[in-house]
Amino acid sequence: MPFAGKETGIARNMKMIEWLKVDLLSSVTALFRGMARASEELILEALTGIMITCYVLARRLGLSFSRLDLHLMARLQAGVEGGPAGEEWYQDFAALQEYLLSRQSSPKR
Repeated sequence: MPFAGKETGIARNMKMIEWLKVDLLSSVTALFRGMARASEELILEALTGIMITCYVLARRLGLSFSRLDLHLMARLQAGVEGGPAGEEWYQDFAALQEYLLSRQSSPKR
């Protein structure tokens, strides 16, 4: 069967996507638990887990990291320009956008 290898790869990718979805939900649960316990360390662990899982999930869904970054920057720009989040989130969006732009322009180590 010439397609057996391809089918196995597709099944493996689907299994990984399912695992990533569960991991994302687990990380959100861990975030809520960390917030309830007021534990900065648990909150940081959960948030970094969410971020990593989102990037890997995007890749598994056929989206490049750079495309995800570009979309993120576009969403932030829309928020800064008064998108649906409105004025109450403006400063958060602007601060994150500024931070991400400064990381892009700083020299790599």
